[in-house]
Amino acid sequence: MRQILIVLLLAYSATSLADEAALFKQANFPVQWNDGSQVMPRKSQIVLTYLWADIYAAALFTQPDITPQQAFNEQRDLRLELFYLRDLDHSDITDACTTILKRQHSVAFLASQQAALKKLQSSFGDIKRGDRYALDYDPKRGLNIERNGTVIYNSQNHELAKLYLGIWLAPEGLPEKLRQDLLAQRQ
Repeated sequence: MRQILIVLLLAYSATSLADEAALFKQANFPVQWNDGSQVMPRKSQIVLTYLWADIYAAALFTQPDITPQQAFNEQRDLRLELFYLRDLDHSDITDACTTILKRQHSVAFLASQQAALKKLQSSFGDIKRGDRYALDYDPKRGLNIERNGTVIYNSQNHELAKLYLGIWLAPEGLPEKLRQDLLAQRQ
């Protein structure tokens, strides 16, 4: 019985890795991001799975000479792309974000960002399978939110940019292993 369990676990692990590779292929993240003024290599990619359902694939791009952690901590140029693998209701997304942000920040800080956060979250609606969102941060321009290649929101509020990117890149956001994988500089 024990041997059967080990074989099943190994088979599941191999299938999971193969499935993840197929999802990355489907997401088709570029090896580097070029916005016309700079080229940022892809540093990492992950798949978020919740209760056995694949939610999205994500890729993180930063300047070649800094780590993803430095880019986030120092608020340097970075781009986080999300390729959605299933439909999601807007209310489910905002509820999940609110839950994470309440874990990460004080009530007072969240209150100071509430109006800006509400405006950001109202910029997008329901997400459809195959949608590609990007959180693109440039210290000079601020945070752009893109949906399928079109900028749908911009804010020069640097605290809001750090707050929202922190859902993926700060502690208490993503499951820790996924967060570390996203910050690990692996392609």
